Amino acid sequence: MTLFKTIAALAIGLAAPAAAQDLSPVGTWQTTTGESRFVVSYCGDGTQICAKLTWLRRDARKPENVAMLNKLVVNGARPAGENQWRGTVKYDGQTVDGSVTLVDEDSMQLSGCMLIACKNVDFVRR
Repeated sequence: MTLFKTIAALAIGLAAPAAAQDLSPVGTWQTTTGESRFVVSYCGDGTQICAKLTWLRRDARKPENVAMLNKLVVNGARPAGENQWRGTVKYDGQTVDGSVTLVDEDSMQLSGCMLIACKNVDFVRR
């Protein structure tokens, strides 16, 4: 192996872990519709995520949503893949099995299904 190939292989080897690094879900997120905000943090064993509903826009203040204000809506969702967690999600008065996926550093998607009805909610970092 030539010196050039050795240096190139070393550079690629050093760059690969940084490129494969997981994104962090920790922070404040808002639905793209602007009706609610959540604070996401690591919890449990440090790899799980929790999310607390912290704010509701006036028109989103339905009784079932207000009841969840300042409470965990995701509690201990476990890693399920790169930048993805699965667990129980409470949203809009319903409790469903769902997943949280970081699309990129500032975009996140919550997906949940109840029987055959599925819904996606998109979030942006605040």
